[in-house]
Amino acid sequence: MRLPEDAFAAYGLPGEPGSEGFWAAVGTPASVPAEGGGWATLFLWRGSPARIGFESWSPPVALDRWGGTDCWYAQVRMPARLRVTYQFLTDGGAFADPFNPLGAGGDRSIAATPDAPVQPHWPVLGAGADQVLPLPSTRLRWTSGRLGGRRTVRVHPAGGGGPVVLLLDGDDWLYLHPAMTAFDAAVAAGDLPPVTLVFLPTRDREGEFGCRPGLWEAVRDELLPLVAQTGLPADPDRLVVAGQSLGGLSAMYAAVEFPDLVSRVACQSPSLWWAPGAADLADPLAGPLGGAVAARLRERVDLSGLRVAFDVGEHETRMLPHCAYVETLAAQAGATVRVSRSPSGHDRASWRHALLRDVAWALG
Repeated sequence: MRLPEDAFAAYGLPGEPGSEGFWAAVGTPASVPAEGGGWATLFLWRGSPARIGFESWSPPVALDRWGGTDCWYAQVRMPARLRVTYQFLTDGGAFADPFNPLGAGGDRSIAATPDAPVQPHWPVLGAGADQVLPLPSTRLRWTSGRLGGRRTVRVHPAGGGGPVVLLLDGDDWLYLHPAMTAFDAAVAAGDLPPVTLVFLPTRDREGEFGCRPGLWEAVRDELLPLVAQTGLPADPDRLVVAGQSLGGLSAMYAAVEFPDLVSRVACQSPSLWWAPGAADLADPLAGPLGGAVAARLRERVDLSGLRVAFDVGEHETRMLPHCAYVETLAAQAGATVRVSRSPSGHDRASWRHALLRDVAWALG
């Protein structure tokens, strides 16, 4: 959408676009109410041609150039209540937004509409390649006989440690989003009890998370005994499994098939459309409602010992029916169920708040 000459002023940007005074005032992305509802959000890039790549919610958006200047811009129509991860895509690579202080890893940034709720406890660590997140000091070298290969598992006792919180896709919570710092802050604020975080990296997401027993046998027989050997306070009898997307699917599968191991689950945007072979279809989400987990729950499984929190993005329109069906079946099977909807698409940036909140609830 090409802007008129005076449109930038509506976003609080004075002077001629591309001038030094203009760039000195930039703090994008900036949003103003859009006609008919939602928000018009201005993204700015300085230099060469670029597109905005979103982690979810929207296909890439091309930027327009302002005259012959180095100012490239896009006014993006966003719905009410949206938080999204994005980056600028150029011929030279992918980059975080240099004008946005809220980063997600070295090459991504986070934007939120003004009506999106705040995310307490998550620090603003900045964007750019020089960003280095703090890491847990305890490392486990796990050579798995069941899964094969070696992997490094980080362990952190937040608030001194306590119940084990197993974070699936652990590298995302180490290198993209500072979960260690956020959990420490939540414990210090009294919003979470002390917990022991175990960051589980994934080598083959489809193979390990696709409703198969191997991962959970390895967690039970190999990983948790290794955690116990660290000497850190770590109570595996109050294990919480937290997973997102395919990780959320796997967490729910574990609760159904390994109830003696997993009785507390926090899952965000779980891929509950999954069934054997579904990922190979042209439209994986077009299969049976609730996928393999729903089929299992219809077999009169007893989940009376389970506390499970489901969170799905409001804008994940095709995921919502699959998740809503499994939420209903889990409650009918006796589980204590919490249901919430986040202001997002399928995006890590919005899973952050639900992660802290729902782990606290699962331990409640």
